[in-house]
Amino acid sequence: MAEHPHATLVRRGYEALLRSDMDGLRGLMTADVTHHVPGSHPLSGDFKGQDAVIGMYGRMFQETGGSFRAELRSVYADGRGHAVALHHVTAEREGRRFRGDGCLVFRIVGDKITDIDECVEDIEKQDRFWG
Repeated sequence: MAEHPHATLVRRGYEALLRSDMDGLRGLMTADVTHHVPGSHPLSGDFKGQDAVIGMYGRMFQETGGSFRAELRSVYADGRGHAVALHHVTAEREGRRFRGDGCLVFRIVGDKITDIDECVEDIEKQDRFWG
């Protein structure tokens, strides 16, 4: 059985992120995409528009010296414009290591990502790492 196109789109996004292919990521998102990041640290909040979202991803790589990785574990699609991706994140920053599981909830219209809600297993742990 073939994978649902929304799951394939999400997989392509993770692959582009791992390659630091920001142009590739940009092509998967609508111009007005929004990424919602939980917590109260410098990289949390609502990032609206491709430039803001791509800028936030770039800052994650910059802050971690390129060590940020999100290993995709699985993707689930509902066939109605939603997909959920489970992943494991690793990163190093200022002598500290981060390891944690999380997920992204995607809203997809047509063949583009319009909204990304991020969920993490431990918001306080994430705040400490990025803060």
